Amino acid sequence: MTKPAGQGGASSGEATPRSHSLAALVTLAVCAALAFTGFVALGTWQVQRLQWKTALIERVEQRIHADPVAAPGPQRWPQMTALSDEYRRVSITGSFLHELTTLVQASTTLGAGYWVMTPLRSADGSSADGSIVLINRGFIPAGPAGRIAAPAAATNAAPAAQAAPAVTVTGLLRMSQPGGGFLRQNDPLNKRWYSRDVEAIATASKLSRVAPYFVDADAASASAHAAPGESAADRPIGGLTVVSFPNNHLVYALTWYALALMTAAAAFWVAREERRTRRAAGEAGRRRDQDSENGRTD
Repeated sequence: MTKPAGQGGASSGEATPRSHSLAALVTLAVCAALAFTGFVALGTWQVQRLQWKTALIERVEQRIHADPVAAPGPQRWPQMTALSDEYRRVSITGSFLHELTTLVQASTTLGAGYWVMTPLRSADGSSADGSIVLINRGFIPAGPAGRIAAPAAATNAAPAAQAAPAVTVTGLLRMSQPGGGFLRQNDPLNKRWYSRDVEAIATASKLSRVAPYFVDADAASASAHAAPGESAADRPIGGLTVVSFPNNHLVYALTWYALALMTAAAAFWVAREERRTRRAAGEAGRRRDQDSENGRTD
């Protein structure tokens, strides 16, 4: 006997759950595994960077508060690196070559202006051969408030020893900053400097035997030593070195690990839904088989 439409045939009108193909599931699983592995690797890398940055900050803090040591001489220059030497407190004795001063664009807490980079011909025991170290004497403001004239052009010959008295400068050792800054390249021909590029400044000033670093003079050294004709009020302001290292690696690590966790959760949800779909499809198939058997019996 055939059942009337609408009686016992409701199940035949239900949408049968459909599962994904095996190929699609394998593709999803591979993509999820790759994404999870990549996120975990990136998170672990950021943890390692966090450890490195923390150690760097601790090391620099120790250096800037330590007693000053003699500035490295020529015998140490080839082995110097930012990791081993930068921000070390050093002192150096010699005579300033004020006529070869270079002004480098600067942006500080005091506003825009220039760093006053003056060569110092070393005379201490560590550099008795007359090697030269660039000294950042400090900051002067830009515009009419700037009180240092543009440096005179260097002569073709290396500058002779100056009659300027010997001075001792204390400050932080900084590594050269090649290329430029403020999204602009240094322009030695027009005396436009945007970074403290030691080699380029030395070349433009025709200096030889120049250290591969410069020294940021501290406030006491900057105020103690004046250029010829420079009053105490006109001296550059020293001690403005900013020692700050952004340390966001923990946030980055947590972000990558969170993405890995979300990937794992999404993969788990897809797998659970796939199991439910397959189970529902199996139950729907059994109901159809049972309805078919009942129909044949009737």
